[in-house]
Amino acid sequence: MKQAQFTLDVQSTPAGFTNITPAIERCVHNSGIQTGLLTVFIKHTSASLIIQENADPDVLSDLRRFFDRAVPQDNSLYVHTYEGKDDMPAHIRTALTNVSLNIPVTNGRTALGTWQAVYLCEHRDQAHIRHIVLHLIGE
Repeated sequence: MKQAQFTLDVQSTPAGFTNITPAIERCVHNSGIQTGLLTVFIKHTSASLIIQENADPDVLSDLRRFFDRAVPQDNSLYVHTYEGKDDMPAHIRTALTNVSLNIPVTNGRTALGTWQAVYLCEHRDQAHIRHIVLHLIGE
């Protein structure tokens, strides 16, 4: 059994989605693992990870609009407000999504479907450098 670990430092898009699949695929390739499991983990509480459609950008636009309706930036709704109007909504949006993903590795590549991609979701209004740890285990 072989293991490998990588860290990605990703510049996020303000209140948006960044496709990190190409960077993940490079790490999987560099690991030399052909069959196994990849864990992707983000080290933040106001950004998250999702697997979502990569073909139609309207999907991501609709997701952003859904988050805006479901978790509004209205400080009158929250107690934790001293870090800005976008901070507590960002924490809630992170809680509703994922901070880690498990993806099978098959034939030296992620086993994502044709229309799937891994996205970093920035839930704050400004871009940040986000740190993502990849851990692979397999053969």
